[in-house]
Amino acid sequence: MKAPGKKGAIDFDLRQLEVFCKVVELGSFSKAAKAVHLAQASVSERVATLERMVGTKLLDRIDRTIVPNKVGKLLYRRAIKQLEMKRRTCLEIEELMGISRGEILIGGSTIPGECILPGVIRRFTKRYREVTVRLGIGGSDEISNGVSEGVFELGFVGSMAKIKGLVHDEVWQDKMVLVVSSSHRWRKKKSISIEDLRKEPFILRETGSGTRSMLDHGLSELYSIGLDAFTIVAQLGSPAAVKEGIKHDLGVSIMSLRAVETEVGAGSLAIVPVKGLSLPRKFFLIRDKRRTLSPLCRAFADFVVAEIPES
Repeated sequence: MKAPGKKGAIDFDLRQLEVFCKVVELGSFSKAAKAVHLAQASVSERVATLERMVGTKLLDRIDRTIVPNKVGKLLYRRAIKQLEMKRRTCLEIEELMGISRGEILIGGSTIPGECILPGVIRRFTKRYREVTVRLGIGGSDEISNGVSEGVFELGFVGSMAKIKGLVHDEVWQDKMVLVVSSSHRWRKKKSISIEDLRKEPFILRETGSGTRSMLDHGLSELYSIGLDAFTIVAQLGSPAAVKEGIKHDLGVSIMSLRAVETEVGAGSLAIVPVKGLSLPRKFFLIRDKRRTLSPLCRAFADFVVAEIPES
């Protein structure tokens, strides 16, 4: 092997460039490892090997963030063009061959991810029997960031993110409702006032949740109040946790109807109208317009859109 720095000695492969670019984009070896589905040690070793092949350091650590130096910036600019060319070539080959097998990686915030997408995936895989759909579930902010960073090809969220390059298409509708336990004193009331609700122990979703964002905005618009006007007893990280809290009389909550339809039908939870409360909500399919969807992922997006009832 030739010594680094001599003419013709510099070499690297596309996988090394992919890992390197992801570290640059995310500013973190751990985040990059998650994005490219490798162990963090493997990511560090691939970057170190690339640096040995180039013959110089490519990355610096500044204030706990990984940033490219001058050579690293040059390599990154050239590498992303090479990787995009590889991606487009693979997509063109897949389309030419009519490939109908493989894996799709999508992300869903908790309501779409837990309540809507499992049924959609079941119907999709009945049509495309050799396709596997991997679904990651997180908060709306997490999924939006994942699509922007290339972790997911598609995402399904309950709030619109202000992230450059993301395209939002409405796919499903829902509404927010007050949910109480089957033993709660309000369960048979025709309606309650917002003043009564403010005094009642209330369960809130975590920061970054589309449900919480929607509720905060709606309360401001309808009643000119914020979430701090309520008697918050808990902040929980998923619809399932909120429902369990309600069932055990920890408090009440305003949730997506889609999240509680089964429990309401079974009688373990109840919906109580709130005077003046009207909170319709939408769920969006999101993609990064800077990236070309794979044929299988485009087929999944088309399948979702085709299922939307005509208004």
